[in-house]
Amino acid sequence: MEEGVSVATPAQVDVWVGLDVGKGEHFADVLDDDGERLFARAVANDQADLEALLDRAARHGTPGLVIDQPGSIAQLALAVAARRGVPVAYVPGLVMRRAADLYPGEAKTDRRDAYVLADTGRTRRKQVHWLDASSDGLLAQLRVLNGDDVGLAAGATRLASRLRGALTSISPALERAVGDRLHQAGARDLLAAYPTLTALRAASQSRIERTVKARSPRIAAKVSAAVAAALAAQDLTVPAAAATGRVIAELAADLDRVCARRDALAGEIEEAFLAHPFGELVASMPGIGPPTGARILGEIGDGSAFANGSKLAAYVGLAPVTRQSGTTLAGETRSRRGSHRLKNAMFLAAFAALRDPASKAFYDRKRTEGKRHNTALICLARRRCDVILRTGQPYRTGQSRAAGLIAA
Repeated sequence: MEEGVSVATPAQVDVWVGLDVGKGEHFADVLDDDGERLFARAVANDQADLEALLDRAARHGTPGLVIDQPGSIAQLALAVAARRGVPVAYVPGLVMRRAADLYPGEAKTDRRDAYVLADTGRTRRKQVHWLDASSDGLLAQLRVLNGDDVGLAAGATRLASRLRGALTSISPALERAVGDRLHQAGARDLLAAYPTLTALRAASQSRIERTVKARSPRIAAKVSAAVAAALAAQDLTVPAAAATGRVIAELAADLDRVCARRDALAGEIEEAFLAHPFGELVASMPGIGPPTGARILGEIGDGSAFANGSKLAAYVGLAPVTRQSGTTLAGETRSRRGSHRLKNAMFLAAFAALRDPASKAFYDRKRTEGKRHNTALICLARRRCDVILRTGQPYRTGQSRAAGLIAA
């Protein structure tokens, strides 16, 4: 945001710009506070056209931008909004689809989606999530790095799946021996050097162990013994084993490069996470290390967008939902809304926090009440939303305020 430019508050917005974002072109539908359309038009995904859109909307009042995609293709629109001091509301995809069902017609068009976004922002001013338009550089950097890590993780999973499939085609026993260890560098080195049964038989067991030991010394003996057992279990060479071996070697090398990039990226993420003031508070909580904490910080920022823990829990999708019809009460169930990535991070952090006495006591109490393991963990994750936003200082075991919130 440019220095000296103040962002309007959601309460001040009286012109609603629904923007259905696209890679090359967006579509905007602009409504006034009474729901009357002011104008609608296609908008090129470039700075000049986006600025012209917001400037035109500003002639009618105080504009607010409403989007359903805060990711990469919307970054320029968000930057232009920040420069103009325009607040941005985010309507998640699931909420957007449900809201669209309330409007006439079944067509799925950019024009209709833009109108639904604008009208949802207008009628649900207090329910939509307002993004932090003053997001600092560290948060922006962290979100980019987190996105890169997600992409690399998906790539590593895809490569590992292909590699295990190729191994199974030449020797199911060999796949069982090393397939579960592909996250270990030594196992990848072994397959890159000796990708077939013939190549492994030509190498001595001591050479196989040395190859694994170079980067994974703790598993070298086990892998060597498992490979020896796999060689003894199959003396038949399947057709096209040599060609499959070349594929295995290439996949192992590709997977190793992706894993190396993820390892390097983890250092960058940790550095950016710990450099952020709110990162210190998040990292001090039991069960939250730099990878999980960076994901949480990247999603919620410094927490200023949430009035309290209940608002944060609702955004994450951790708030329980009551199911009732007539006199039948089905009880409270898990919400399907919210950011699944953030929900997963909070759930994993709650599980890891069971080593903390206060967290374990809260979990045990929920189990005593009859809740199942996953439900009790969700309750703990929900309670930790209050801790993140209320303490205002790093968590310490035994710290009366934070511990009291967990145990409450």
